[in-house]
Amino acid sequence: MERTPEPDHPIHDLIHKRWSPLAFADQAVSDADLRSVLEAARWAPSCFNDQPWRFIVARREQPDEYARLLSCLVEKNQSWAKSAPVLMLSVAHLDFAKTGKPNRHALHDVGLAAAQLCLQATALGLSAHQMAGFSQDRARELYAIPDRFEPVAAIALGYAGDPNQLPDDLRARDRAPRTRLPQAQLVFSGTWDHPLE
Repeated sequence: MERTPEPDHPIHDLIHKRWSPLAFADQAVSDADLRSVLEAARWAPSCFNDQPWRFIVARREQPDEYARLLSCLVEKNQSWAKSAPVLMLSVAHLDFAKTGKPNRHALHDVGLAAAQLCLQATALGLSAHQMAGFSQDRARELYAIPDRFEPVAAIALGYAGDPNQLPDDLRARDRAPRTRLPQAQLVFSGTWDHPLE
């Protein structure tokens, strides 16, 4: 099921088609496709080319690992993400590797890597759904994530599935129109809150 928005200005087809489903099909993601989306993330731009992103990956074919990562998600996200064939956690290195000084751009750069992952997934006919609803503390404990590395987001990856498999509240959310705030509320020129003309 594709849910394409109506943009106010032309955008690339991959951006137009990208969305975050809650329903995933019971179809495995090939190793080649998984490596491809991770490779797209690897080639994201970053401050000083520091590449502060790390990804922890669990596939349904490895039930113990999959259950471990799934257990990091909040209960509501577990209820639908458990149908995705791949789960991931993005993690940010909060210090520059070369200097050891704090990298205040690390979370931004991890977001760029995740965005490229999502677009590559879309190009391959896959979907990715990023989640804030997970326990950073549990992830840190279960995966021995070192100090100065911060778990950023959980990601479900797979093929979009039938929303009818979802509970009523999630089904409505999955079928809701995709919307965004208008540029006038987001893009300024001259002074704060003055829309770009």
